[in-house]
Amino acid sequence: MKQRFVLTHTDAQRVIAAIQAELDAKHQGAAVAVVDEHGELIAFLRTDGCPLPSINNAINKAFTAARENIASKALGTSSKEDGWQLTNFGDLRYTGWGGGLPIRYEGIVVGAVGVSGLPEADDMALAEIGIKALGQLF
Repeated sequence: MKQRFVLTHTDAQRVIAAIQAELDAKHQGAAVAVVDEHGELIAFLRTDGCPLPSINNAINKAFTAARENIASKALGTSSKEDGWQLTNFGDLRYTGWGGGLPIRYEGIVVGAVGVSGLPEADDMALAEIGIKALGQLF
């Protein structure tokens, strides 16, 4: 049998807590989603001041990163450069905006984090902070 690693709810909460601490320190509002390797939601945070569209955007960024094993921004860049539509995947949840990053364990994608609500560079930086919170576990 094949052994399978999974991102636990505790892991997901650790990612969210790190991002929330950064948002609180800067008095910023955003949405944070952590998904499993299939892109299905494990944990979610919507802070005060979060723009409403950011709720679905955060989930979609995480979904995209988990499903494609790359940053959501990288997929968007590839789409633009190579001239193909994200709708080619057959799922409207795919997005090319920055802020979605895969979470890997021993090189295998076990989930992803998506952040939305701030400028794209800030969303991406917060996603990195969340992944780093997993520390030596990953």
